[in-house]
Amino acid sequence: MNEHYLDNAATTKPCEAAVAAMMRCFQENYGNPSSLHRIGLYAQQEMDHARKVLAAALGCDVREILFTSCATESTNMALRSTAAAYGRKRKKIITSAVEHASVKQTLRHLAENEGFEIIEIRPDETGTYRAGDFAAAADENTCMITMMMVNNETGHVLPVKEVFSAVKRRFPHIITHCDAVQAFMKYPVRPYQLCADLISLSGHKIHAAKGVGALYVKKGTKLRALLLGGKQENSLRAGTEGVPLIAGFGAAVEALAPTMESRFQYVKSLNAALREKLNQLPGVRILSPEDASPYVMSIIVPKIRSEILLHYLEQKGVYVSSGSACSKGAGSGVPEMFGAAREEADSVLRISFSSENTMDDVDAAAEGIAAGQMEIMHK
Repeated sequence: MNEHYLDNAATTKPCEAAVAAMMRCFQENYGNPSSLHRIGLYAQQEMDHARKVLAAALGCDVREILFTSCATESTNMALRSTAAAYGRKRKKIITSAVEHASVKQTLRHLAENEGFEIIEIRPDETGTYRAGDFAAAADENTCMITMMMVNNETGHVLPVKEVFSAVKRRFPHIITHCDAVQAFMKYPVRPYQLCADLISLSGHKIHAAKGVGALYVKKGTKLRALLLGGKQENSLRAGTEGVPLIAGFGAAVEALAPTMESRFQYVKSLNAALREKLNQLPGVRILSPEDASPYVMSIIVPKIRSEILLHYLEQKGVYVSSGSACSKGAGSGVPEMFGAAREEADSVLRISFSSENTMDDVDAAAEGIAAGQMEIMHK
């Protein structure tokens, strides 16, 4: 049976360049980058190269790249450091209502344990976010705004640049953080264009390995370490660096960067083809708008629980998700924010592409969903 992997928003298959870089570090440049001998130097050079590649992709200084274990750690560091460094007197944080769990849970912790007021901005009735709503909520008491660039469940693109620039014009002191996990290497992510002070990135969403992420930190932004110990990463992240994972991250970025636009257009064609096929199926509704990221498509197959249809498709060799992988199937409330009725929320499937997908994957998904409607509904 052929396999059709369409769960790329959960994780991607590591690319050949990433695997080669990791194997080189496992087998040859395996030293501790803090060691002063030649083997340690080779490991340090692997990290230096990866940092240079990420900095070039973001258009920033190499000293503004901090390697972490994942985007969740990056986000925790960004939010908790900002709260500690800037939140002594300013106790308001503004965010969108559709953020990833790593943002939501961290903000909940800050509210419950450190007295922060969290303002969640909801989309309007059309599922659209407007920059003015965020700007209107900001004031002198605000220490931070955090919002994602691309929603991980529906692909909605949020107006990060418009929000951050509008807020910075009125209140330059407000720290801006962007979760760019589902945007990096798909859209241009340039911190200076976005007016972003902090940006969270993940390796395994862009064909690198799990276990590595990065945080862009604008020069001059105050950070506090979450882990205490050694002086790695400018004393901001203690612990021996995962050199193979970092090298693989850099290699994936280096491989993908030249083809970002062509990959985007290719995935857009796959998305359009699947939309056309799904629109012919009775009752199926596409929750993701036309201007959403083509890499993520959220659909509603009414009267069938997503978990049941997910496993039906799995038997056909089609792998999709019932929502964010981090929620392990639990409802996040995001589909309802973007237009799903409450009774539809348990019938949402997320189909997510990479440039490695083909029209065969599109056909298999559409045919599997159509067959599932017939079989499951008539049992």
